[in-house]
Amino acid sequence: LVFVNTRMQAELLFQELWRINDLGLPIALHHGSLDASQRRKVEAAMAAGTLKAVVATSTLDLGIDWGDVDLVIHVGAPKGASRFTQRIGRANHRLEEPSQAILVPSNRFEVLECRAAVDAVEAGAQDVTLSRSGGLDVLAQHVLGTACAGPFNPEALFAEVTSAAPYSALSRDNFDRVVDFVSTGGYALKTYDRFAKLKATPDGRMRLAHPRFVLTYRLNAGTIVAAPVIKVRLVRRRSFDKRKALTGGRVIGEVDEYFIEQLRTGDAFVLAG
Repeated sequence: LVFVNTRMQAELLFQELWRINDLGLPIALHHGSLDASQRRKVEAAMAAGTLKAVVATSTLDLGIDWGDVDLVIHVGAPKGASRFTQRIGRANHRLEEPSQAILVPSNRFEVLECRAAVDAVEAGAQDVTLSRSGGLDVLAQHVLGTACAGPFNPEALFAEVTSAAPYSALSRDNFDRVVDFVSTGGYALKTYDRFAKLKATPDGRMRLAHPRFVLTYRLNAGTIVAAPVIKVRLVRRRSFDKRKALTGGRVIGEVDEYFIEQLRTGDAFVLAG
């Protein structure tokens, strides 16, 4: 299992391995820009033990429980002891068998970084954040989620929230500001009714302004903003027609919409997938 840090590195390394693969051994590529169906095919082949090598990015960091991975090769500095330990652990996923890995610096500057990563792993050091303060965006999600379950008392909710370690230092003023943001949309959005999601009841509790917000919340819960993506299709040259260029063809991957917006007709770019 060959790990790299970027999709571009994965593409270039896989192409080079394919070029020197004179024996025609079954090898594969796995990263986030590949179509989901293609990734599933690679994962199924790995589970079946039919592949001799796979070049991958962080998409195969977690969730692998296949004992047929004999060796991990990490090309480039791992950018952290925790990531390196996690990737090493993909090899020899069998009881009481050690994991084996080879770390390959991609340039002279990464030699020291790789040495530091090896020393950290041997010392059992990790670069994880053991504690952090709670984010207000997560709190806003929780406030709205609580309201979706029914009217709530701000006093009781504040006590509940501050009982959690990440929010133990949360001030009542900041809590009230978050509740107001969910209720009105904040100073920038308060003129739009669709962002006014909470209303106060006569007894001082807060409730949803409209039942439709329940469905919206359940379908969009989470604090990761989804960036629009555009599917890239492979159109055969002999059947290419400018009038039908946007139809048909096998999906070979996706690119972010903001990236496409920067291109002009006729531009060439490398699709990492």
